[in-house]
Amino acid sequence: MNLYLIRHGKTYANEAHLYCGSTDLPLTPQGIEELKQLRYEISQAAYLTSGMLRTEQTLEVLFGDVPHKAEPRFREVDFGCFEMKRYEQLKDDPAYQNWLRGDNEQNVPPGGESGSRMRSRVLEALEEVSGREKDVVIITHGGVIAVIMEHLFPWEGKNRYQWQPETGRGYVISGGGYRPIPEK
Repeated sequence: MNLYLIRHGKTYANEAHLYCGSTDLPLTPQGIEELKQLRYEISQAAYLTSGMLRTEQTLEVLFGDVPHKAEPRFREVDFGCFEMKRYEQLKDDPAYQNWLRGDNEQNVPPGGESGSRMRSRVLEALEEVSGREKDVVIITHGGVIAVIMEHLFPWEGKNRYQWQPETGRGYVISGGGYRPIPEK
């Protein structure tokens, strides 16, 4: 089985460098055009999305109207009250500073979700798709892909930011290894 992890296309939040996890944004026109330039050759696969609009649109642009399931456990982390804000807006906020200090996996943004909670739900969902005979394509979010890659390849020593692919890009995991998804 090959497991394909693809990050959704570009949204306004990506372009504006905003924290965006739980906000259900569409792709930007530029994001759609960038995805149209990609051609992935994947067939006979089970398709999953996080169910968010940006992942649904990415699936449609890349693969057309294929049967798929939405799996909400593959959603991005919820940034709570920091959602849809950028660093410059938050840098002097004591709640933001407290969230950044200490254990970034355990700290919870007010009204949001901890990194460890997100990791648990993502890995739980991953366990359910592992071991299938058919290839699986998951259209999801940068943080989710990073959690999966960090979990599967800890010896690489990469942090979450190093694992996050560009929008519309991702990895194929096969036979205990990985590589960027090749384009046609």
